[in-house]
Amino acid sequence: MQWLELSIQTASAGVETVAERLTVLGYDSFIIDDQAEFEDFLEQNRQYWDYVDEDLAQKMQGLSQIRLYIEDGPTAPETLRQLEAELALLKRQHPGADLGTLEMRLQNLQEEDWENNWKQYYQPLPIGQKLIVVPQWLDPHQDPARIPVRLDPGMIFGTGAHASTQMCLVALEEAVRGGERVIDLGSGSGILSIAALLLGAATATGVDIDPKAEDIARENAAFNDLHGDRFTAVTGDVIGDRSAMEQLAQGGYDIVLANIVADVIIPLAPVVPHFLRPNALFICSGILDRRLDEVRSAIEAAGLEVAAVRTQEDWCQITARLPREG
Repeated sequence: MQWLELSIQTASAGVETVAERLTVLGYDSFIIDDQAEFEDFLEQNRQYWDYVDEDLAQKMQGLSQIRLYIEDGPTAPETLRQLEAELALLKRQHPGADLGTLEMRLQNLQEEDWENNWKQYYQPLPIGQKLIVVPQWLDPHQDPARIPVRLDPGMIFGTGAHASTQMCLVALEEAVRGGERVIDLGSGSGILSIAALLLGAATATGVDIDPKAEDIARENAAFNDLHGDRFTAVTGDVIGDRSAMEQLAQGGYDIVLANIVADVIIPLAPVVPHFLRPNALFICSGILDRRLDEVRSAIEAAGLEVAAVRTQEDWCQITARLPREG
């Protein structure tokens, strides 16, 4: 089946008006690309990010459009004419509003193009000495010398490609000896918990404040034949909900993971000791190099000793532990 991607050029001030008219016309599925909305989202979620990809920011510069898809069949020309007439009417009905040009731009697409072609950009990714992250639709036995970590990279929350995740995986290789109890605070896709289990940990618990992550992590665990007897995914906030923290901390853990951002690791640091067994490790990442000293100070203020710092590109990973007795 072939499709037409229709881009309607709008303006930030009028994008909501155009979107409402499209909904009235029966278009209940469309995508809004808008610089102002993008910047508002970043500002409202500032505590969850330290860095915005420059290419993405450049792509959003000055952009305001609505994208929708229609089937490229015999009725497509009439559909486009009707839509063009409706947009012209909308402009006449709002003479003082900045709706943008409302110019329509078309691109031909085949269904397999926009449903599957993105998969070509995800190839097996060797990490460290032991692991290889493999998209779940590919043969997991890409390299017999490595342990395959199977993921659906079409899902959100971590695919292994980012430097911060790679450093955590390398630190896990060094830390897991077999039989450990692991918890990942901010688990996202579950990649770190899954890797820990495949490396030999006994159990792993993935915790995330976003309920969508829970289902995603379980599905990725299932791709690796890891089920409820070894892997648990839960939704919770160990910083803001003390009862959730105390419940999850029962029994302690040998490895505590946090691949998030500096502004979450800093308030998380005082909570981490509640999760640590004697001689346990705290492995955290997602720290821009300019925030390293700040995060390190927070970890040390929480009573932990920094055992190692790893860097890759502009990112840092810290491994810390409780002070050794005696």
